[in-house]
Amino acid sequence: MIGFLDDFLKVKRGKNNGLKAKSKFLMQILAAFLVAYMIFEYDRSVNLCAGCIYIPFVKNGVLNLGLFYIAFAVFVIVGTSNAVNLTDGLDGLATGPSLTTIMPLAIFSYISGNVIFSHYLHLPYIAGVGELSVLLSALAGSLLGFLWYNCYPAEIFMGDTGSLAIGGMLGIVAVAIKEEVVLAIAGGIFVMETLSVIIQVASYKTRGERVFRMAPIHHHFELKGWPESKVIVRFWIISLVLALLSLTALKLR
Repeated sequence: MIGFLDDFLKVKRGKNNGLKAKSKFLMQILAAFLVAYMIFEYDRSVNLCAGCIYIPFVKNGVLNLGLFYIAFAVFVIVGTSNAVNLTDGLDGLATGPSLTTIMPLAIFSYISGNVIFSHYLHLPYIAGVGELSVLLSALAGSLLGFLWYNCYPAEIFMGDTGSLAIGGMLGIVAVAIKEEVVLAIAGGIFVMETLSVIIQVASYKTRGERVFRMAPIHHHFELKGWPESKVIVRFWIISLVLALLSLTALKLR
């Protein structure tokens, strides 16, 4: 709804002038807080450690944040939503990594919702989250259909209506299944794009110098002379490798 309102205002006004950045950000935080709070209360109702972060690749890697977990969950949801939005700068660039990130999350959600598999693989059992794999599969199917027309050169674009929603869903699912770290690994492209913007802005404000030719980082490679299609496909390859890496967390505990 936030993304649609932003896009609608841009179209209505006939220029790139949608929601104000602060208003948009506050609306995202409010929406994320409501969802994070509901997930937190649900986890407590089923006797799950609601404030715990489960760290993969570490035996008994659990960090209990207590009530501060809600703030952490808001950060994950809003951060992922905006990260996908930042990545959506070239034809199909956000769609490919979204698909590869969905794959491990769908597998983790199915396993976490199955009492036998979750106990065998030392994942937290969360009743009902197996249904999220159905939701993610539906999203993957819609993205594949969209990518057919969004690949270079694109005929249609997702805008904020799509990118904020996709990122928001990825963040919410990761919080619901307690796999926020897996999301950061599988969605490494989104993390990289966001960090490039943070580094660029911080460097320019503190030193007056730019680290990259342009941020987000996909524009940096464009300005270095890479064709748009090369940037897109190479980012897709990296995202696929990261998705496969995140799946190793199933056994490496």
